Parts: sequence; C-alpha cells; structure tokens
Amino acid sequence: MTTYVLTVACQSKRGIVAAISGYLAGKGCNIVDSSQFDDLETGKFFMRVSFISEEGETMEALNAGFAPIAAEFGMDANIYSDGERTKTLLMVSRFGHCLNDLLYRWKIGALPIDIVGVVSNHFEYQKVVVNHDIPFHHIKVTKDNKPKAEAQLIDLIETSGTELVVLARYMQVLSDEMCRKMSGRIINIHHSFLPSFKGANPYKQAYERGVKLIGATAHYVTADLDEGPIIEQDTVRVTHAQSAEDYVSLGRDVESQVLARAIHAHIHHRTFINGSRTVVFPPSPGSYASERMG
Repeated sequence: MTTYVLTVACQSKRGIVAAISGYLAGKGCNIVDSSQFDDLETGKFFMRVSFISEEGETMEALNAGFAPIAAEFGMDANIYSDGERTKTLLMVSRFGHCLNDLLYRWKIGALPIDIVGVVSNHFEYQKVVVNHDIPFHHIKVTKDNKPKAEAQLIDLIETSGTELVVLARYMQVLSDEMCRKMSGRIINIHHSFLPSFKGANPYKQAYERGVKLIGATAHYVTADLDEGPIIEQDTVRVTHAQSAEDYVSLGRDVESQVLARAIHAHIHHRTFINGSRTVVFPPSPGSYASERMG
C-alpha cells in the first residue's frame, strides 16, 4: 500500500470536504491524517490530506480522476507520493552552520531530500561537500558578473531538476526575475531580533543593547529582501551574564533548527502561500519524530 498526500487551495465553498472524502472513498483510499483551514478574511480554503491507497491506485491515475473535482471547485490541487524525495539545491557563503546541520540530518535520514548539489560563491566548504559525495559548484559572484553568475545558477537548477533551493546562509541577493521564476521554491534563513538590528555584526549590536531574546526566521524568498511569507520562527532567551560570542553561538543553533523545520514543512507539503503569509499545517503522525529531530 502506498501513502499519498493531497493538497488543495481554493475559494471556500460548501461541499469541498465532502467531495474530497467521497472521491477518496470511491477510489478505495483510507484517510490517515487531515488538516484544513478556512481563512475568513480572504475567503480561501486550504486542506492537506494524507491517505493510503488500499487498491494500488497510481499517483497519475488519482490525479487524473480528481481533475474534474478540482475544476468544479476551482482548486489548485495536487496529489503527491509521500515517499518521493524533493530534489534540493543548497547554497552557502562563508557561514557553514546551517549547511553542516542539513548535511548531518540528511546523512542520518532525518531530512528526507535528494541533495542534487551545493552552490557557493567561495571554496570554504568544498571539501565537506565532496566528502559527502555531493556535487559542489563554485559560482563566483562580483558586482560586475551578477547576471552571468545567476544565468549559471538557473542553468544548474534546470539541468539538475531542482525543485527546491535552500539559502543556507547564502549572502548574495537574488534578482527579482529569479525570485519570480522560483516563487514558492526558495527558502531563506536569517537572524531575527526583538528589536531588529540590521547591517554588520547584528549579534554585537544585540549584545550592546541588552537584548533578552534572539531568534531566527525561515521564509520563502521574494523580491522584497527578507520579507517573504514566513514558514517557521523560533527564539532563545539570553541574559546579561552571556557574552556577544554566546549570542553568536546560540544564534547559530536556532537558525539551524528553524531552517530544518521549514524545509521539513515544505517537503511534506504542509505549507501553503496565502498572500503575504503562509498556512503551515502541523506534522502528521508518521513524520513527527523526524521533523522534530535535533
């Protein structure tokens, strides 16, 4: 028996849930987990259903059979095989904590993705990547060659079949065109403070201001720098007894964990972009342990 995931986004109408459950029952499928959300402000409806095909229906046949229902309700709907791994391209500059964390989770099976390669504008992590038997791609980025460098990146994404790009502390700004082309398929991580500090040495600024909470935000990338729809956030408490170096260390840990959780939510089809926000359903029972690992 194969487990599948159905995702649905559409305008809210009466009869949606009945149509979905009726279709799955008619196809000999058993629902094992279901989450839904009705946004009363926008009138949009979101649903994620995990189900088992007890009669061996293929994903292609299930999608084809569901098409008339999707058309009737104006749904953006897809059925995925739960065991299919998302082809993911990781990108990093000179801060390697998120990259190392993701590689470890991937190696022990806690991050079920297919890493098609790692891109960097520096060489610091080439050996680490190659030692994991993952292709390493150095794409140098300067003020003068940005269009050429991004063309190389787009070519790599297309030839490798990349479905998700993860900016694991990649410190170059992507073009508006790139952000539009890969809308909903690029995840970024950055520090977040209360209050917010920008520019050089943000942790030092936080230390000097006596901040009590530091944290991290993972979001989808848009043309508005660091302002895309938020997927995951977390914070850690700090005290007057800790140093600026402690802030940096704690910041690395929370960034790594938040990014990993955001990737898990995306690859398990739990995230839905809802304008400038997201709808993120909780982990289903079968994936909870691995998604909370670390």
